[in-house]
Amino acid sequence: MSRVAAEEVVALGGENSSIESYPNREVELGNISVWRALPIRERRMVGPWCFLDRFGPHTFQNEKPMDIAPHPHIGLQTVTWLLEGETLHNDSLGYEVLLRAGGVNVMTSGSGIAHAEQTPSKNSGQLNGAQLWVALPDADRNIDATLQHLPEVPRLEHAGGVTQVFAGAIGDAVSPAHHFSDIVGADIALHAGHPLPLPLNTAHEHAILLMNGDCELEGQRLQPNMLYYVPQGRSDLRL
Repeated sequence: MSRVAAEEVVALGGENSSIESYPNREVELGNISVWRALPIRERRMVGPWCFLDRFGPHTFQNEKPMDIAPHPHIGLQTVTWLLEGETLHNDSLGYEVLLRAGGVNVMTSGSGIAHAEQTPSKNSGQLNGAQLWVALPDADRNIDATLQHLPEVPRLEHAGGVTQVFAGAIGDAVSPAHHFSDIVGADIALHAGHPLPLPLNTAHEHAILLMNGDCELEGQRLQPNMLYYVPQGRSDLRL
């Protein structure tokens, strides 16, 4: 089974419908290395999505691979999506939340919040997921900070695979996570040998990141540690 993450976002503009690819860069983050897909020099944002880190897959024993000290955020949302393992979130509002695989944390920083993320002492020995940031619209940049934790997200099952929607909506799968822009974040687990057509909103732009396994996009094999960008104007894609 192959896995891709797709983010549907409000378009920045432009009429070029060709698919572009950009290499991720490796970044040291606390005790672990992550692959940063956004921002990069060639593309600072994809709509309101302004940051994307891919961490894992890691397996470990008697270690604490994620140990991010308290640090502040302002004017954005962090979206933490786990495929495997656990992370423990603590913040200056007093929230302490254990995030497990299949769940999502959406932290709205608004006027300001500080948080820390770490591997809990009791863990499965695995860590695999992604963290994305969403820039808040100007009208909402200074709202009160808060955290929304979803232990599971809506999913769609079809012949081509399983889609889990952790932000926005795809078909009848509507995430209850609150966002301030018209966005969609989805994890798509593809079944081998079953093509999956993806209908797109032509007014939006999209980004695709291969999380693991093998996958083709429009007949082109996706490479690991690459961000694939689809400008507005495309009505569908075929995985």
